[in-house]
Amino acid sequence: MRRHDLVVIGAGSGNAVIDDSFAGLDVAIVEEKWFGGTCLNAGCIPSKMFAYAAHVARTVGEAGTYDVGAELLGVRWRAMRDRVFGRLDAEREEGRRGRREADSVTVYEGRARFTGPRELRIARADGSVDIGARQIVIAAGGRPLVPPPVLRSSLPYETSDTVMRIDAPPRRLAVLGGGYIAAELAEVFAAAGSSVVIVEKEDRLLGPQDETVAERFTELVRSRYDLRLGREVTAVGGRPGALRLTLDDASTVEADMLLVAAGRVPNSDRLNLEAAGVALHDDGRVVVDAYQRTTAEGVFALGDICTPLPLKHVANREAQVVAHNLRHPGDLITADHDLVPAAVFTSPEIASIGATGQECRDRGLDPLVGEARYADIAYGWAMEDTTGFCKVLAERGTGRLLGAHLMGPQAATLIQPLVLAMTLGIDALTVAESPYWIHPALTELVEKALLDLDLGPARPDGGAGGAEEEAAAEDQVSSSRLTSER
Repeated sequence: MRRHDLVVIGAGSGNAVIDDSFAGLDVAIVEEKWFGGTCLNAGCIPSKMFAYAAHVARTVGEAGTYDVGAELLGVRWRAMRDRVFGRLDAEREEGRRGRREADSVTVYEGRARFTGPRELRIARADGSVDIGARQIVIAAGGRPLVPPPVLRSSLPYETSDTVMRIDAPPRRLAVLGGGYIAAELAEVFAAAGSSVVIVEKEDRLLGPQDETVAERFTELVRSRYDLRLGREVTAVGGRPGALRLTLDDASTVEADMLLVAAGRVPNSDRLNLEAAGVALHDDGRVVVDAYQRTTAEGVFALGDICTPLPLKHVANREAQVVAHNLRHPGDLITADHDLVPAAVFTSPEIASIGATGQECRDRGLDPLVGEARYADIAYGWAMEDTTGFCKVLAERGTGRLLGAHLMGPQAATLIQPLVLAMTLGIDALTVAESPYWIHPALTELVEKALLDLDLGPARPDGGAGGAEEEAAAEDQVSSSRLTSER
């Protein structure tokens, strides 16, 4: 059995762990499927390249709103697909080649399973190989969740792993799920000419989002898609290319293709983690402490296999933490997950950070709520936007920002001043009144939402209240610290 100093399982964000500081060590990386992970090959990056093309198509189709004569001739799907994956597949192969050619890194291409503490068997095309390591990082990611009614059927279906690589968009697409993956891909295929039906068990789309966002987005897309909300698929019948979904109310959906976008699950069940002494949460996530250490000595984990926030920027941050902690065991650092922003790249774009309105209620909080519409600002007039908005939640007395939620053009960019304010502990009134806000820019939307909180006049020192109020507010802050949930 060959023994390494370090083995990393997974070449997505796990690949980022191995930097120049490991050059003097015997390091190995194990990858079963894709160098670059889900993000590069089937997630964040290709989906946004498709989503941007869908945005361009929608802009052309709505050009008449701005008194511009334009005609949308259609989306050239195969050319778009080849452009996207021609670039990304080359990036994947470059990353793979770079690791294979590195003198200090051994690459094993195959599926890893633990056979004991810090020992692995890797199943490869040419047979299996056993290896061991002083330290191991589990970064094996996740995969699409496929509900039992779909699994029981022998009929074909697509997931986010496969659907962007198909040869042509279907005439009728059924989407199972109502989360961010479903919303983004529904927008892509609608722009490509598909008639879209969304089947979602909840009563609105994007349920984990703030209730105002979820409600308004659901109502906005009713005119675009056939929404079957509060429904579940009980059976899949028909034949390939002519599917029939039976729902729990006995109604049916006819479709040429089924896209399963019902969520994702961690790949922990494929690693035989019990043999390694690695504990799991009930939902299959690997248990880690604040330093990304698992319950097994010398074994760390990062990314979708362990985090409750399966986002690429979270996995990247965790990779930085793991890399540091592997090399500096006496000076451990943590990955702070309290305030993690996220975005949904559909039309309209959606971005969020911190607590939602419903989470505040569940915690017995009564926050101040400020809201501004794109239609309230000059650049919103230029865009003729009548549906977009920014909503902010702040703690009474202190003005501490608890959450922010945007729906509209460039939402993922516009939220960043609020991300900085919340991360650095800057209160809402200071953010609104201290900096200049460019007029007439979209950022005025954020300014107006903050001012709508009605926090009262600023004090000369920039605060929002007197000393006694500040002391009381500090007690309240310490007792009601919110964490971000997605």
